[in-house]
Amino acid sequence: MPLIVFDLDGTLIDSRLDLAESTNEMLASYGAAPLPIDDVAGMVGEGARMLVERALAAAGRDPQTPDALERFRAIYDRRLFTNTLPYPGVLEMVRGLAAHARLAVLTNKPEAPARRLLDAFDLTPHFAWTIGGDSPFPRKPDPAGLRHLMTESGTAPGHALLVGDSMIDVLTARNAGVRMCVALYGFGQLRGELVLNGDELLASEPADILQLAVRP
Repeated sequence: MPLIVFDLDGTLIDSRLDLAESTNEMLASYGAAPLPIDDVAGMVGEGARMLVERALAAAGRDPQTPDALERFRAIYDRRLFTNTLPYPGVLEMVRGLAAHARLAVLTNKPEAPARRLLDAFDLTPHFAWTIGGDSPFPRKPDPAGLRHLMTESGTAPGHALLVGDSMIDVLTARNAGVRMCVALYGFGQLRGELVLNGDELLASEPADILQLAVRP
């Protein structure tokens, strides 16, 4: 069976509002004005530390503000499920793919909140592996985590597919030599940095992923 590896935020779940509001609450605690929701969403993808540093800089504060990362994590942990939900059709798509492939999650989000989200939305049973951004492997776009998943599943690169919404995911797939499916409905492309080769699969909604991944 092939291996299909999913990003989490912006691919399986729409966490845009909770991430943005948590970031703005963190900024407010330092007396900074809030940032537009889409601006914050465009900063997501390379882990919480990078998100916090980008937000502080955009708000005119020192990106290395002491304790800012810990403050953000505490706020986000409290807000994890305030607005976040799977994108419509994700559960049906994942269930359909599980009949044809082995599934995994590879995210730059720390593993504990990632697993809490997967558990809450009944997605956990469908994924054989979950690797978070605080694992022993470097974060995406480093391909080490993806290569580990291929080794664990006994899958050659030609039979693996990475599904994600950002250029970080695209680069991860390229670095690992696997096919890429871009979730165009996600928020990773808000940075306007998607540069595609033309051989990527493109999904406008989760249902497209099922059709693209299982077609002959």
